[in-house]
Amino acid sequence: MDLVNSSDEFFLINATVSPTTLESWDDASLLSLQISISAMLAIVTLATALSNAFVIATIFLTRKLHTPANFLIGSLAATDLLVSILVMPISIVYTVSKTWTLGQIVCDIWLSSDITFCTASILHLCVIALDRYWAITDALEYSKHRTMRRAALMIGVVWVISVSISLPPLFWRQAKAHEELTECMVNTDQIFYTLYSTFGAFYVPTVLLMILYGRIYVAARSRIFKTPATSGKRFTAAHLIQNSAGSSLCSLNSTSNQEGHTHPGGGGGGGSPLFTNSVKVKLADSVLERKRLCAAREKKATKTLGIILGAFIVCWLPFFVFTLVMGVCKDCWFHPVLFDVFTWLGYLNSLINPVIYTAFNDDFKQAFHKLIKFKRCY
Repeated sequence: MDLVNSSDEFFLINATVSPTTLESWDDASLLSLQISISAMLAIVTLATALSNAFVIATIFLTRKLHTPANFLIGSLAATDLLVSILVMPISIVYTVSKTWTLGQIVCDIWLSSDITFCTASILHLCVIALDRYWAITDALEYSKHRTMRRAALMIGVVWVISVSISLPPLFWRQAKAHEELTECMVNTDQIFYTLYSTFGAFYVPTVLLMILYGRIYVAARSRIFKTPATSGKRFTAAHLIQNSAGSSLCSLNSTSNQEGHTHPGGGGGGGSPLFTNSVKVKLADSVLERKRLCAAREKKATKTLGIILGAFIVCWLPFFVFTLVMGVCKDCWFHPVLFDVFTWLGYLNSLINPVIYTAFNDDFKQAFHKLIKFKRCY
């Protein structure tokens, strides 16, 4: 009797929770998960586009920010904006659906754009750090050559390198154009290209960034703790050289062959020694105060570059390690979700860049506030 009842109960439960019901419940959960992921990635994409567009608009509308250093920052923002417009939206569809349905041509364009723009974004960090390094280690001499034309040349080199890294996959992907395409990924079977692209787009730039940042840090600390030698010299000017992080690099120009504006033997042009000494003291105090202010800004600018470097490594290191391991180790297996997570972590760097620059840059903050007030007036 118990066996019969148990059997009846078993069949009743199976009739109630049928395979069809379980399948429909799984489909509903999957759909809910896809919608949640799509919404989250869409918010990241929109935030990336708006933040970078706002940086570009701020630089364009604020005359104070029209400097070669900020031109490099604006170019970085434009590159990250392209990532958010041309790369990330399609990546949302592909990440959620797990199947490529847009055809070979769109796949080629999307992959090429992805590699080109992401590489250009990374290399922009290198030229910004290089510009900053030259500005802090050879301030007066570099200020003479720090022009818009030079900045444009540096940006041109960035794009040439980026395009040269993204072009090779086009050649062997064309050989499979006649086949039905269900996935759109760079072929990691080409080990030479995997090494060429990963080292060219990440590992070499990362080493360069770390070397430059290390030297910038040492140079900035030496400026912060260095006291100006006043004996036998007269401070006559303080040159403010705008650096890449938006702070001011202060370089004091001193001369020893001038005696203020007085000449002992020049009748009618001389001044009393007491007045001259008073001017000397006030001028020296002014220079020291300016040096203290500049040292504080140097420290803040160096800290900003450190945060940028740290964010860059955290965002891109997992993706490029994953890509390199997959290309070198043919027997290694990773869950496909890891690739999506690492890819979007790299995209996140395009959102972090403008946030860091605007959060730690006083000039950008002021320009943002003015721009927001201007918009509210209309």
